Formats: sequence, structure tokens, C-alpha cells
Amino acid sequence: MDKKSGYKNLAEKFNIDLRECKFLGEGHNGIVYLLPDGKIIKIFKKIKNCESEYSILEAVRGSKYFPKVYGSMGNYIIRDYVGGECLKDYIKRNGLDKKVAKNLINLIEEFKKLNFKKLDIRCKDIYVQKDKSLMVIDPKYSFTREKSFPKHLSKGLSKLGVLGDFLEVVRIEKPQVYEEWTGKLIESGIL
Repeated sequence: MDKKSGYKNLAEKFNIDLRECKFLGEGHNGIVYLLPDGKIIKIFKKIKNCESEYSILEAVRGSKYFPKVYGSMGNYIIRDYVGGECLKDYIKRNGLDKKVAKNLINLIEEFKKLNFKKLDIRCKDIYVQKDKSLMVIDPKYSFTREKSFPKHLSKGLSKLGVLGDFLEVVRIEKPQVYEEWTGKLIESGIL
């Protein structure tokens, strides 16, 4: 199926001409376009996934780690565009420096402050900005799935060969968190 045609009728219904938009990507949940005004439209395959992501972005409004959301209708949301480079690609090009590692720790701490049940995220859903700050593009199950440590993040960092570097920064910056996480990483077979 042509990436644009499957979503064309919906976009026209809401006065958005996808021919004037830049296709950014397609994932399991839907498709994303850059709008002419610099925001993005994310069109979901399932309304419940749209509603879930919208409610998460509304709940975290004001957090520096998440894009601002402007509205939702049916199976789409309009939110700020997140530039930068995917964490996975960033690490492949640059390795994991101390500032990015500290920002990853701070991101997980922010999840705690936001009362997330899921203190985890995949590398592909984190974007590193020019100043090495981080933005989350695809929050999923933050308030509904239990995960008390960054298991998927750690797996991703391990595959990239930098989990040890990350944990060393955690050990120095947050010794109690280091003990907790390493214990859980050993239990889950990642370490």
C-alpha cells in the first residue's frame, strides 16, 4: 500500500493535505508526517493507541523530555516535531559520553517524578538534541505497564556495547540506584 493513500481520506477530512507534508516514518502504531507549520501529525492505526499516547502527553505537559501536544481527534494527534538524532544512531556515531549518560539517568528519574509505572524506554524512542538533552518521541504504557528499572534501555545499550559505560556513570552519580538496577539486570540475565 502507498504510504500516503491509506491515510489520505482522514487527513482531507480534517483539512490537512498530506501532499504538502513530509513523510517522516511509519511504525507499528501508525504513520508520521511533518506539517508545513513545523508540527507533526501522527496518524494511528487504532484509536485506543492514539487516545493513550495523547493522554500520556497531556499528563506530562511541561516536562522538558516530551513534545508539546496540541490536539487529538479520532485516530490522530498533532504535536511538536522532535528533531535530533535517535539515541541508537547517536551512540553508533559518537559512543556514549558522560553528559548523555547523565541525561539518561535524569530521564528515568523524571519518569519516577511523573508517576510512571514503567521506568523504561527503548533507545529508538529517545532523541539526542544538539545540546545533548533528550526527548521522548513515542511514550507507550507509561502509566499502565509495571517496569521498575530500565530493562529495554539496558538491553539496547548492551547491544551497542556501552552498558558498562552507562552503569559506571550510574554508580558514580546514583550509587543506590546502581545497586538496585544491577541486581535487577543480573536477575533478568542482561548482566
